[in-house]
Amino acid sequence: MMSSWSKKLRLELNPITHIVAIRHGETDWNRTRQYQGQEDIALNDRGFAQAREIAVALANTSLSAIYTSDLMRAHQTAAEIARALRMTPLQVTGLREQHFGVFQGLTGEEVAKRWPDASAQWHRRVADFGPDGGETRNTFSRRCVSAMSHLARAHAGSTIAIVCHGGVLDCLYRAASNLPMDTPRTWSLENAAINRLTHDAQGFAILSWGDTAHLHREPTDELIEHFPGP
Repeated sequence: MMSSWSKKLRLELNPITHIVAIRHGETDWNRTRQYQGQEDIALNDRGFAQAREIAVALANTSLSAIYTSDLMRAHQTAAEIARALRMTPLQVTGLREQHFGVFQGLTGEEVAKRWPDASAQWHRRVADFGPDGGETRNTFSRRCVSAMSHLARAHAGSTIAIVCHGGVLDCLYRAASNLPMDTPRTWSLENAAINRLTHDAQGFAILSWGDTAHLHREPTDELIEHFPGP
């Protein structure tokens, strides 16, 4: 059995960062199931209510920092949480959603009708495919996992919150589970869900995923209902 001294030494040599990772609240485009990507869409009324519910759920959580994507739906969510905790959210462009190129603003049906071959590649999760004008899945994953790893290392030994997007969280789940980008998704990515992870020298690990117990109304995961992705 490891002694308390040995455990303390291991933590000092390999400090653990605790991460509270949150998907932004609902937007009107979530309701209509349009690809948002890097279009700067605001929260709707339900999304603001969800953000306040997250703030209540995290009221007793001691955070060293709150980071957010600079896209409106994420930083509006982060602002509600930060206001309740009397903190200031810090924007990080690396936490932006994947750029969906010509898909942005369209529904899955519209994409399939206009670009059937591109839609088929997207639904097969071809890792090196990206919509015209957008990012490939692999490029996106490298970008957002790198940003999250940098933040985790900067706060080694403490707890931080990250408010971001479904695609970013999907990449984080895959990084923690050692799953490639072409693996079909079976895990949830609901709006306003709370996910808890750790990060150390070995990388990310999942503590809990998809917690929505704090929400008063059933959340949506339009990413899996409408176009398997995200």
